[in-house]
Amino acid sequence: MVTFEKTIFMEVLENDKLELVQDFIAKAMDYPTYRKLVSELAKRGKSTGPDQSEAMINYTKLSDRRMVRWEKTFKISEEIQKKLATLEKDLTFLVLTESWCGDAAASMPILQKIAESSAKIDLKVVLRDESLELMDAFLTNGARSIPKVIVLDNSNQEIVGEWGPRPSLATKMVEDYKKEHGKLTDEFKQELQLWYNKSKGQNILEDILQLLALE
Repeated sequence: MVTFEKTIFMEVLENDKLELVQDFIAKAMDYPTYRKLVSELAKRGKSTGPDQSEAMINYTKLSDRRMVRWEKTFKISEEIQKKLATLEKDLTFLVLTESWCGDAAASMPILQKIAESSAKIDLKVVLRDESLELMDAFLTNGARSIPKVIVLDNSNQEIVGEWGPRPSLATKMVEDYKKEHGKLTDEFKQELQLWYNKSKGQNILEDILQLLALE
């Protein structure tokens, strides 16, 4: 049984989360600004975040190339665009990410294409390592996993959904592999990127449509 005191505590937590989201939206980047940042960092041999190791820099360069490819190749069908046009609530997608994140490289362009297809969706971006207070309010299984999408209903000032860090089918692949092998190997990460290429963004699109109750 949920007690009155527990209900009040849960409401306070939700109000705290809402204030955090509102605060970070106010200082967030739009997608073009984020993409310009990643591209410039890739050219300069740098990465977002405090870790400026060769590995992170290489991941940033790889992410930049992948996002360019997804931006050019991913298309939303007329049928789906019509569904997105039926959205009635004004929404903000606040995304926590970093330039070096492979899962984000596959997801961010898809999220932007979705936002471009609806006048009701505004996409905003913050960097995780500069936003740890927000990140820690939206952990995934206790981890600071990215990308993380927080969906805010602007009209009612209410958090109405979360998504991330991976599309549903990729999440199952990761969970199954961890159960069998204990951790993710470099070989599996390569397989996961191949899966992203084969999925062509469709699983991400399906997940977001379901989150918006359009599927």
